Amino acid sequence: MCTQIPAPSPAHPYNLTTRLSLNPHNSSTMVLKIHGNVMSTCTNRVRVVLEELGVPYEVVNVDFAKGEHKSPEFTAVQPFGQVPYIDDDGFKLFESRAIARYIALKYGGIGKLIPDPKDIQKTALFEQAASVELTNFDPSAAGLAYENIFKPMFGQQTDKAKADALKATLEGKLAAYDVLLGRTKFLAGDELTIVDLFHLPYGALLEKQGIDLLVSGRFPNVARWWKEVSSRESWKKLTSA
Repeated sequence: MCTQIPAPSPAHPYNLTTRLSLNPHNSSTMVLKIHGNVMSTCTNRVRVVLEELGVPYEVVNVDFAKGEHKSPEFTAVQPFGQVPYIDDDGFKLFESRAIARYIALKYGGIGKLIPDPKDIQKTALFEQAASVELTNFDPSAAGLAYENIFKPMFGQQTDKAKADALKATLEGKLAAYDVLLGRTKFLAGDELTIVDLFHLPYGALLEKQGIDLLVSGRFPNVARWWKEVSSRESWKKLTSA
């Protein structure tokens, strides 16, 4: 789930009020374009994969406050009006996880961030891990971010009972994660994949809410895994910008 958030206030450290392009690699050649917003969790899910593989890219900012994600130009590509979508030399694709898979397959990620499709068992374990993230981590983590961070940004009240229920659900899910991560170093095996990176945007927001489930040591295998994944240079680059 990717929450569509408004443009930040002038006091926000990630304030972006106009359409822009960011090319962190300073390449003069044609590069992949992400139509999204650097405050968007799903945009950053794509960006961390690009950074991990060293792929040049530009972010074309979509201004939520102006409703640009619902404009005819945007919805002509992304009918749901959600960020991001990419334009890779004319090839357009939306849904952050699909984009990440595409990037890994096209730009040297096979054997690095995604298994070789010819290896059926590794691919099956990768898809298992991908389903775990999508169905067991994302709903609760994204729901908590919406209740505790994004609702106040909208001027709405947090539903404490709902937030408490989401936290309890996430605790149960992370107990199962701890079992899985006691068997292997990462979720799909002993090698990092994009699935581990998928957890970063919403996982990082848990600490901002004072929820220490990933770091407290209550789930030691989760804490070990999270420390390694969240310490990646690719993620630190995005979060320090």
